[in-house]
Amino acid sequence: MLDSSTLQILFAGIGTGSIYALIAVGFTIIFKSTGALNFAQGEWAVMGGLLAAFAINDHSLPVWQACILAGLVVALIGAVTERLLIQPLHHATPFAITLVTVGISLLSKSLVMLTLGKNPAGYEGLSGNTYQDILGASVPTQTLWIVFITLVLMVLAHLFFNHTRWGCAMRASAANPAAASLVGIRHSRVVLTSFCIAAGVGGLAGTIITPLTLMSYDSGAMLGFKGFSAAMLGGLGSMVGATIGGLLLGIIESVVGGYLSSQYKDAVAFLILLIVLISRPQGLFGKADIHKV
Repeated sequence: MLDSSTLQILFAGIGTGSIYALIAVGFTIIFKSTGALNFAQGEWAVMGGLLAAFAINDHSLPVWQACILAGLVVALIGAVTERLLIQPLHHATPFAITLVTVGISLLSKSLVMLTLGKNPAGYEGLSGNTYQDILGASVPTQTLWIVFITLVLMVLAHLFFNHTRWGCAMRASAANPAAASLVGIRHSRVVLTSFCIAAGVGGLAGTIITPLTLMSYDSGAMLGFKGFSAAMLGGLGSMVGATIGGLLLGIIESVVGGYLSSQYKDAVAFLILLIVLISRPQGLFGKADIHKV
């Protein structure tokens, strides 16, 4: 039987890992539709957290309304970004799109700093600053909300991509854009939708983590890297892999921080990424590429 301190560490890891999973899902959605890596994903999480903080602290909006509104605004920003900066790149390679997302990341960071300020921001969770006693461990209620919201979003994503016409169309276009276009599926709309969904998911991830860890304009790089590491660990391109990769990364970080030192916690993501790239580049649930000669 695990003691209360160990359980508390595990619950903290699951909560943090759920955020990494949501950011990793954003990477996966855009990778599946374009083959590119979106390095603005972490910045979108920052936008969501800071916009929600602005709505709550400056305009007294209820927390749940602010979180939903911030997620929708970031989704709109993702769609506008795709139309203005990605869509004009006709027949662009995945590498070209990846480079553009690096520029989007830098631009987003600067705009957030200029409009929302440099000071870290936070607010009370969806149930305030309350705690729940679970098997002797004192767990923030916000952590339970994070896990619940992540599970709901994962189920909705599964239903959307596997049981709706547009979701199946997006999968078909990602697998073979040329063949999909022959049956009337416009790849440009698929890319637009993927950026919109990825930005919305990232923004929502930022809103639900901010009550636990203050959000700052410069938090995006680390959040994005953790999400990328989670996606690589689970297998880039796999929704299930992104989810499990995020949870594993969060738990490992929490255990390292709890039993060794918090100074080593951030280094874990770098170490895991290196190990995965060297030993199993396709990740835990990804499929290795097969090249015929």
